[in-house]
Amino acid sequence: MSRRKFITLAGAGAGFAAMAGFGMNLDWALNKPEIDTDALGINKISTDVLVVGSGMAGLFAAVKAHDAGANVMMVSKGRLGASGQTPFAKGIFAYDKDKEEISIDEFVAKVSRSALGTNNQAYTRQLAEHSLARVNELREWGFFESSLYNKSFSKPIEERNIPLQERVTITHLIKEDERVVGAAGFSIDEQKVLFYEAKSVILCTGAGGFKPNGFPICDLTHDGTIMAYDIGAKVTGKEWNDGHPSRGENPAACYDGWGDMFEQKPGTTGIEVRHDLGVDMNYMAYMNGGAAQMGPPGMGNQDNKVKGGPFTPEEFTKRDRGDGPPPGGENRKRPPRKEREDGPPGMGRGTVVGGSSAGMSIHKAEGLVPINDKCESTIKGLYAAGDALGSYMAGGIYTQIGSSLSGSAVQGAIAGETAANYSKNVKSHSISTSKLNSIEEEILAPLKREAGYSPAWVTQTLQSIMIPNFIIYIKKENLMRAALAYVEELRDHHVPHLRASNLHELRLAHETKNMVISAEMKLRASLMRKESRCSHYRLDYPEMDNENWQAWINIFRGKDGTMQLEKQPFDTVNQINSVRNKETV
Repeated sequence: MSRRKFITLAGAGAGFAAMAGFGMNLDWALNKPEIDTDALGINKISTDVLVVGSGMAGLFAAVKAHDAGANVMMVSKGRLGASGQTPFAKGIFAYDKDKEEISIDEFVAKVSRSALGTNNQAYTRQLAEHSLARVNELREWGFFESSLYNKSFSKPIEERNIPLQERVTITHLIKEDERVVGAAGFSIDEQKVLFYEAKSVILCTGAGGFKPNGFPICDLTHDGTIMAYDIGAKVTGKEWNDGHPSRGENPAACYDGWGDMFEQKPGTTGIEVRHDLGVDMNYMAYMNGGAAQMGPPGMGNQDNKVKGGPFTPEEFTKRDRGDGPPPGGENRKRPPRKEREDGPPGMGRGTVVGGSSAGMSIHKAEGLVPINDKCESTIKGLYAAGDALGSYMAGGIYTQIGSSLSGSAVQGAIAGETAANYSKNVKSHSISTSKLNSIEEEILAPLKREAGYSPAWVTQTLQSIMIPNFIIYIKKENLMRAALAYVEELRDHHVPHLRASNLHELRLAHETKNMVISAEMKLRASLMRKESRCSHYRLDYPEMDNENWQAWINIFRGKDGTMQLEKQPFDTVNQINSVRNKETV
C-alpha cells in the first residue's frame, strides 16, 4: 500500500508508527517541574449558578440564569466567544412560523425521518419553537455585524456584570449529599487552584475529539462529559461519528481548508431538512482503496459508486438545494447551481483526507443524558446545554445547516433559567475540607510526579489507535476489540503516569485522560450497537435492525467502577424511568 493511500484511509495526522512506543517506553522521562506546587495560591469562590464554557450555549446559560434572579459565575478554558467551535459556526437556524411553509409538526416529522428515529422529538420541537427568539436577541447584541464574536458576546455579559474568568481549566465536578455542589480546576494565568461552591452547575463545554488535525476542534476534549461521568452522570451518543474531512492538500492546516468560514459574518439559514455528513465517503474510500473525492454534500462520489454502504432514505438521496440562504448564512451570495457542486462549507471539490473530526459525534447527539426537556442531567443540580448535552436534537445525522448553533442558544437559555429556579430552593453548601484536599492532590498529581509519560506522546498514541478509517468509521468487531485493548492499556498503565512540568502541560494531562476515557466509550458503544444506522456503520452488521435497535445507548460508571452500558428506547424524554434492557459490554 502506498503512503498516500494509507494516509487517506487512516486519517489526517495519524499513522500506526506511533504504536511502536507501547513496548519501548519511548517517552518515559524524568519530570522537570518549572513551578513550585507548594507556592500555588488557592481560591474559593461561591455562586448560585456556575456556567462552565463560554461559547453560544454558555452565553445564553449565563444571561438567562442572571435574568431569572441567580448570582452567576462563568468560567472558560479559552476566551468568551472565541474558543471551541463557536467562532467557526456561521449559519444559525431560525424557524419563523409566520413565514415558513411547513408547520412545526411537519418539521419535526421530517427531521425524524432523516434521523431514522434517532432524534429526541421534544428537543427537535424545542429548537423550532425558540430559535427565532434567540436569533433576535443575538441581532440586538450585534452578533451578525462581525465575523468575530467576542464583542457581541461581551455586550450582554458586561451589561449584567456577570463575573467571567477566562483561561481556567475545570478538572473536577464536586458532588456531596447526592447532588452537585461545585467544581474545581486551576487558572493558567494566575497560577492558582480554584474551588467553586455552587448550588447548580451548567456544563457548556462542547463536544470533543482526539485533537485531530484539519478541523477546528483541537481544544475540545470532552472535559465536561468525562467530569460528569466521573461523579455518576449518564453519557450517551458515543457510537455516532462526525464525517467532516480535510482537503487533500495541506490536510493538517485548518485555516487552509476552512478559512473562509472564520472570515464570514454569520447569517441565518433556512429550514431545509437534509441527511448529511455520515460515513458515505469513508465507506467508498475503504471499498475502493483509494482517495475519496469530494462532491455535492450528502451525495458522495458520483463518479465512483460502490455497492452497499450507509443507508440514506430515498427522499433524501436526490435533493433540490433550493434558493434559500447558503451555508454560512444570509450574508453570502449563492452562486449559480453549476458553480456550487462542492463539499461542505469551506471545502471545494477534489481529494479529501478523512479523520479530521475524529472522536467527535454528530452535534447534539452525544453528551450528558437528559432526564427531561429542561437540560437536566441524571445528577441533581447538574445541567448541560449545546454539544455537552446528549439531547439528540437532530439524531445521529446532520439534518439542517445552522441547527447546531441555534440549538446551543436555545438549550443554553433553557438550562440557565431552569438552573436558576432550582438554585432558589437550595441552600448553600460548604464543601468538606477532606474533599477539597483530595481534589487538590488529584489536580496537581502530574506536576508532582518524578517521572512519567508526556501528554503529547500518549495523545499521539491514542490518535494512531482511534483515527484510522477501519476503526472509527468503517467498523468491525475484531478490529474494534483490538483497538479497545490498546485503549485499556493507555487507561490503566499510561494515564496514571502522565507528567507535567508547567500549568499548560497540566491542562494537557487532564485533557489526555478525558480523551482516553472517551475513546473507551466510543469503542464500547460501537461494539454494542450491532447494526448500521445514520453515522454509525458496521461492516459486519450493515443493515438497520429495527427489532432490536430502536434505542439509544447510555453509558455510566458501575458501583465497581467499571464502564456499564444500557439501552434506552428512542424518543423517551425521561430517561431515568424508561431505561431497560441493560447490557454490560
